Amino acid sequence: MFESAYLRTLSQGMFPEKIGKAREMLKDCTVCARECHINRLEGETGFCGLGESAVVSSANPHFGEESPLVGSRGSGTIFFTSCNLKCMFCQNYEISHLMEGREVHSKDLAAIMLELQRIGCHNINFVTPSHLVPQILDAVHVAAEQGLQVPLVYNTGGYDSVETLKLLEGVVDIYMPDLKFMDSGISKELMDAPDYPDVVKAAIREMSRQVGDLEIDENGVATRGLLVRHLVMPNDMAHTHAAMKFLATEISTNTYVNIMNQYRPCGKAHAHADLSRSTTREEYQAAVAAAQEVGINRLDDRVRPRLVFL
Repeated sequence: MFESAYLRTLSQGMFPEKIGKAREMLKDCTVCARECHINRLEGETGFCGLGESAVVSSANPHFGEESPLVGSRGSGTIFFTSCNLKCMFCQNYEISHLMEGREVHSKDLAAIMLELQRIGCHNINFVTPSHLVPQILDAVHVAAEQGLQVPLVYNTGGYDSVETLKLLEGVVDIYMPDLKFMDSGISKELMDAPDYPDVVKAAIREMSRQVGDLEIDENGVATRGLLVRHLVMPNDMAHTHAAMKFLATEISTNTYVNIMNQYRPCGKAHAHADLSRSTTREEYQAAVAAAQEVGINRLDDRVRPRLVFL
């Protein structure tokens, strides 16, 4: 029978140590790959703009996620305010850039998780969690003590510190990183993160080490493992072939991948010549072909119907 990783960590009494180490990071903040080196416990703010407390924009059952997360009852998504990337084309611009949301403390966040479980969600899906790992660990500890049992999903842009990810070992069941860009110049231009390609590859290696390939139960619902998202960009700005080759050669050809054809100009994208249009059907088809060429064939269900039109 499946048991969430954090329940074993709870029974072993390991949460206090993890939470303590994570909170220490907030004093000279190195929680995410930005490494702003400010004291968030004293109210100082860095790139993400948040201090000691988490801020939540919304929480609800979500049916637009990947098939193994949605199942029949939805994924219990908790959208955190702000982001440690703040892409200029972000489709959640109001949340990531404009900071819409309300402050929550550990008990509040734990109560949100328990309510999502109560209404039947298959998992708890932390959206944009990289800058809030200490707060999440504290809240998961509270929720686990009060009966939380469903898998935890770490739904991230991929700009994660390996040191922080190691604190999540034995807590997160499913890692779902974006693999956005493979070119440092593009990453610098669109996210002010020239080291993103190196950071995301190191993060995905660590995630894979912890949880392995995605495992799906007899009902088609994910219980553990790695699921990678890759957004197809206009003019192949995401360098899809290189991204898929990295997964195939350094992670696993059995990596579950969602190749997403949902790019449209949002945020400040209209001011950028290469970002001011949606992707084409041909660009999407080329991206799927690039994945298949290097042996990545475990694609999200929503990809397959589109292949009929190739």
